[in-house]
Amino acid sequence: MKTAIILHGKPSKEGYFNVEREDAQSNAHWLPWIQQQLLLNGILTQALELPKPYEPVYEDWKLVFERFDVNKDTILIGHSCGAGFLIRWLSENKVDVGKVVLVAPWLDPNHELSTGFFNFEIDTEVPKRTAGVSIFISSDDDSDIQISVETLKNKWPEVKILRLEGKGHFTLEDMGTREFPELKELLLG
Repeated sequence: MKTAIILHGKPSKEGYFNVEREDAQSNAHWLPWIQQQLLLNGILTQALELPKPYEPVYEDWKLVFERFDVNKDTILIGHSCGAGFLIRWLSENKVDVGKVVLVAPWLDPNHELSTGFFNFEIDTEVPKRTAGVSIFISSDDDSDIQISVETLKNKWPEVKILRLEGKGHFTLEDMGTREFPELKELLLG
């Protein structure tokens, strides 16, 4: 059975605890829309709620992620820090998976986190254990995201880069919509 796992990014602590916030991280931005699109196409999809996302600890996220069976029929989608998690997990676990889509991947090039989340080496062989790795990047995203994508391009020259204009960090505020048709086309087209 085809499955998919979606991982959200890292909010600020203030944003996470804002009582006026309408959505949990796993339901923010385009995540619920793409989950629904995949479900409607027969792909069992989980958007995970990860612990303390404002101060992510890799081992804690790994415990939640590894509750799910990940295999060659599993699509992996990560946004920002969630994409960074997938890069580390795939680098440290020699597992064959389906498509991997990294949306505005963040590898913390400025060393903002003190939790050791990104203390790992990117395995150059990861793309060979997937049904393809694609990266979405926007022309107007922050420099740390641009640096992260360049790092990945250097490690994984075969990666597919999809450059979009004016999508910012692929958040609801930046995109102005929850729909992400380019992602749907990549996954289902």
